[in-house]
Amino acid sequence: MTSRERFLAALACTPLDRPPVWIMRQAGRYLPEYRALKGKSSFLEMVKTPELAAEVTLQPLRRFALDAAIIFSDILVIPEAMGQGYKFRDAGGIEMDFKLETPAQLDRLDPVGVQFRLDYVGKALERVKAELKGEKALLGFGGSPWTLATYMLEGGSADDFGRSKAVFHSDRAFFDALMEKLTAALIEYFHMQIRARADAIQIFDSWGGILAGQDYEAASLRWIRDIIAALPKDFPIILYAKGTSSQFTDQAFSGARALGVDWTVDLGVVRKLVPGNIALQGNLDPVLMNTTPEIVARETARLLEAMRGAPGHIFNLGHGIMPQAKIECVEALVDTVTRWKA
Repeated sequence: MTSRERFLAALACTPLDRPPVWIMRQAGRYLPEYRALKGKSSFLEMVKTPELAAEVTLQPLRRFALDAAIIFSDILVIPEAMGQGYKFRDAGGIEMDFKLETPAQLDRLDPVGVQFRLDYVGKALERVKAELKGEKALLGFGGSPWTLATYMLEGGSADDFGRSKAVFHSDRAFFDALMEKLTAALIEYFHMQIRARADAIQIFDSWGGILAGQDYEAASLRWIRDIIAALPKDFPIILYAKGTSSQFTDQAFSGARALGVDWTVDLGVVRKLVPGNIALQGNLDPVLMNTTPEIVARETARLLEAMRGAPGHIFNLGHGIMPQAKIECVEALVDTVTRWKA
């Protein structure tokens, strides 16, 4: 069985001898080869240059026996392609070119044709797909409409997301109009990624957890559901929504094939709560990757044991890998998973 076949079988909840493994944000600053490349090109240059994006995507697979690659890109390419660019603040975090405040600004945002303005992502996917030769799975991704909207409405990274929530509650027409544009853009973008032969797509609802529980459906999940419904039937979508454990049941009926689970919940318990035809991804605490290989191997084995006999498990972290992660810890994680026997 190839790594790609293993990954797709896990998404179909087929019993396996071990789960497939990949790591969210698996390319990045913890790798010296990434830092060397970053010394020559900016992050945005790497994202927008297919040759560089493909190279960064493949770097972790050359080091580790991972079963899937996820394309190197950024969720904020969508607002940029619609007309609201972004950059990285010197002190850290994101700064949008402007804060989305007026109907005139909203009217100028154009979701039509994002597939052409983002063709560099499709070209990177095609390059990686050719390099993988069908042996490993390839994931595309994008942000959820709500998560993208928070950056657009706040004007960048935020602490309390007060304005985003205020717009949702006080100007629903403006909010819904923005979400309709983002949903349309993401549908077009994901169709392009599928044409570029991505095997699955992960939707990152990274800020879903900051919503009040009763608001999650209207502010986020309904739009995710619309996106999935507009994609080819049975194409595998992984929904990762950090901090939304109270929403697992509703997410399980969103049309997603798999749910990404953060590290704050017991994955074995979630397996009992979610229908058996929904795969689960996760959920090792990313901070463990900054400790020692012995700790990582122990906690990885503990998580594998908790999921023993439960089909539909994709081993992953409960959030993205940190820049401080140690290569020997990543090696311990991957080695422990790939040697595991159910």
